[in-house]
Amino acid sequence: MEVVNALGRRKSAIARVYVSEGTGKITINKRDLAVYFPSGILQYVVKQPLNKLGVAEKYDIKVNLCGGGFTGQSQALRLAIARALVKINPEDKAALRAEGFMTRDPRAVERKKPGRPKARRRFQFSKR
Repeated sequence: MEVVNALGRRKSAIARVYVSEGTGKITINKRDLAVYFPSGILQYVVKQPLNKLGVAEKYDIKVNLCGGGFTGQSQALRLAIARALVKINPEDKAALRAEGFMTRDPRAVERKKPGRPKARRRFQFSKR
């Protein structure tokens, strides 16, 4: 099997993934998964598509991650891994879609409007 690549985005985070056959090692920006995401919850989020298909120890994954915060990065990585797994085996798409791993979350920060302190917040009204 050759290297399969995929892209995942969430908020302002971008994850580029390169999947090849191996022993289940996930490397993010030349660091191990446990070092990059110390939180067990975020590690679980990243591995969800692999665990769903039962292929967690079958592939080595190299990741370039940039932008966003840790939650957005982990969810962008989950989407990228799911897309790469579908490129490898298209029959897996239905199972991953049922869990919601194939859907790009479009929610992002709303831009700040002029004349306001935040996007929707208005300055305090003063009657006198």
